[in-house]
Amino acid sequence: MIENELLTYELEKADEWRKWMLLIPFIEWPSGWKVRACPPFSGAIVRYHVQTPKMNGEKFVSVYLDCYDRIGYYGEPYWEVYPHEGDVGRCAMANVTELLKLISEAGL
Repeated sequence: MIENELLTYELEKADEWRKWMLLIPFIEWPSGWKVRACPPFSGAIVRYHVQTPKMNGEKFVSVYLDCYDRIGYYGEPYWEVYPHEGDVGRCAMANVTELLKLISEAGL
């Protein structure tokens, strides 16, 4: 148990969680959207599953924040939305307006 807590602390320090906590912008989700927070696996800092009203209750869009170009490359902290028009959509971390647009355009 203590070993896991130490590993978590080391990851928190290495990934600068407290720094990102202050830099990640607030997101005002549109009415009717359902958002599930997910553990940040595979190198992401934050992950969500999002369902918009046009999506079937079983389908969702996967959204993650990559601040270190670990999962893809953008050159700065970025959001990735999948699926988006048969591929992925990406935008800068600070561009919440574009993030919401990408999610709403998701082709499910």
